[in-house]
Amino acid sequence: MKIAVNARFLIQGKLEGIGWYSYQILKNIVESHPEHQYIFFFDRSYDPEFIFNDSVKPVVLRPPARHPFLWYWWFEKALPKALKVCNADVFFSPDAYLSLSVDIPQYLVVHDLAYIHYPEQVPFLVRMYYQYFVPRQIEKARHIFAVSEATRQDIVTRFNCAPEKISIAYNGVRSLFKPISEEIQEDVRARYSQSKKYFLFVGAIHPRKNVAKLIQAFDLFCLKTKADFQLLIVGRKAWMTDETEAVWQNSPNKSRIQFYSYMDTEQLALVTASAFAAINPSLLEGFGVPVLEALNCDVPVLVSNCFSLPEVAGPGAYIFDPNDLEDIAIAMIQSIDDPKRTQRIEAGAIHRMQFNWQHTAEHIYNTLIQEHKEKHIKN
Repeated sequence: MKIAVNARFLIQGKLEGIGWYSYQILKNIVESHPEHQYIFFFDRSYDPEFIFNDSVKPVVLRPPARHPFLWYWWFEKALPKALKVCNADVFFSPDAYLSLSVDIPQYLVVHDLAYIHYPEQVPFLVRMYYQYFVPRQIEKARHIFAVSEATRQDIVTRFNCAPEKISIAYNGVRSLFKPISEEIQEDVRARYSQSKKYFLFVGAIHPRKNVAKLIQAFDLFCLKTKADFQLLIVGRKAWMTDETEAVWQNSPNKSRIQFYSYMDTEQLALVTASAFAAINPSLLEGFGVPVLEALNCDVPVLVSNCFSLPEVAGPGAYIFDPNDLEDIAIAMIQSIDDPKRTQRIEAGAIHRMQFNWQHTAEHIYNTLIQEHKEKHIKN
């Protein structure tokens, strides 16, 4: 069987959310099922590390598709020709784009529908592209994988999509995210938080992440308690960051708030495992990988009551209203003196077991080949 894949987000040194998802799913499928031929379509030069074994054939389709006009050209012109040349049986796209111009079965991963909920945060041309193409791509897809039940319900509601056409394909977590000794934690805190306990936020900084309110809530936390905590914010400044910058500059606790624009995986895993608690006040997350990373490090999580975050955080989480500064601060205060902290960590350890890259990859693989198997049986 020839399985064609959209591998655009496999970019050396730049594996963020969708890139990591693509990497983990494709690596697991290819290494577990090398009996098939895989055609990986890249939109730029690729790194050999992404050619997981001899069953993968890399193909570069130009130009690099990082603009709505180029998305159109890549998916509606270059890709259909390439799929015809390689005679692919199916096309799998882990980044929520597919082609309207081909007839082979196409399988789509949808991570979120943020452009619908927050259109003002999406550039005009990108928004226009999404508004036109996404409903048609949802209809065109043979099957859709949603990264959370929240995303699945959003697709059903927004596009009147048949629920049976969508299944859940959760994120997993990288193996470096695990508990570490108290001695190592002390070394990490000495390096990153002046040896103080800290709350940790991880994520790109833009309005939907609600970082400005997190800083204000931390100010309220500091006002209401004598706890000598810090707040660590790890993530690049993405867009519309002026409000966050202004709130931080004006914070009476500015010296207790540390920004780190980038950490490699090893650093981030250590910083996560050394946190007193991880906090995510986002207004919308398709999944919320940093929450799962914290759970895997036996770190309690504080999350907003929005969208997928309670689903990922599980029964041990502290839940708050992200629009209410008092409520965020109360959750932070509750976490520092909680006699049930150990039970919350144990609940998280049980809950996190359902999020597994191998399980998700196998589910996607079985869905991709199901139709091919049925045709083979009929013949």
